[in-house]
Amino acid sequence: MIRSHRLRSLLLILVACAASQTARASQLVEAKLESKLVPSPVQYNVLLPDGYEAEKDALPLLLFLHGGGGDRSFLARMRPIIDEMWKSGALPKMVVVTPSASRSFYMDYKDGSQKWESFIVGEFLEHLRAAYKVSRERKGTLLFGISMGGLGALRLGFKYPDKFQALAALEPGIDPALKWSDVKPRNRFWRGDDLMETIFGKPFDADYWQKNNPASIAVANAEKIRGSGLGIYLDVGDEDSFNLHEATEFMHRLLWDNKILHEYHLVRGADHVGRTVRARSMEALTFLARALSSPPPDPDVENLKRTLAPLKRRAGVQP
Repeated sequence: MIRSHRLRSLLLILVACAASQTARASQLVEAKLESKLVPSPVQYNVLLPDGYEAEKDALPLLLFLHGGGGDRSFLARMRPIIDEMWKSGALPKMVVVTPSASRSFYMDYKDGSQKWESFIVGEFLEHLRAAYKVSRERKGTLLFGISMGGLGALRLGFKYPDKFQALAALEPGIDPALKWSDVKPRNRFWRGDDLMETIFGKPFDADYWQKNNPASIAVANAEKIRGSGLGIYLDVGDEDSFNLHEATEFMHRLLWDNKILHEYHLVRGADHVGRTVRARSMEALTFLARALSSPPPDPDVENLKRTLAPLKRRAGVQP
């Protein structure tokens, strides 16, 4: 009798724990949106945090951009990372969205046949804000992208710093140049001429490439980017098989020279894929979490600044 009672109690506890875990689970929603700007309908996935239905306030919105050849299933594959960070409290609750964008570079094609940039910053963003309990302001609207998605995050963030609070670009598929003529074969061998001509015009339009090149945009829009306070996170492995460490280092130096604040991680021994991507993605998401809430003043930092101020003045150093 006693053993039976204990067994029933144990079963009840296990059932309660399972129910609790179910109640705390995130929800992955498949959806689609009709559009005249891009091949339609656009399929997308939405990851809703636990307790989303009970939320009364708007949550941050994270556009989670997949790499070349990917699709909305990228969010399903990354879901365990986000769930783990939600559970630990390392990432605040937010609505995460991944649209299937094919190998579009997330940009408007020169011939006007596909307008992914216009779609994302326009009707897609408007649709998400109407359909889900998310921020309708720049504050709380974030970008995360990997590879081609990193390219898209940089272009969208640099072009529209008034629309996005922060971005994280992992191993972005960018070029280490301001002019197409300076892009070497080692930095573009993985993109065929047919793809480039489909997007940038046939014959290939170098001027159109330059107008949509994140590095060129950063230089042209530097003052606006600086003034916006856009949070920028760059990450790449120093053994990237596509040589994207060269392009990301170029971007870091360019941002540094233009006094555009950013955080840069060159990860030793990391490649474009593999076991390092998980930890690096979590670091990038942690950066976005920090961007959402400014930390309080640090007394140690304030004391150091006061101590150094007279030394800097005597040396003629600008604070």
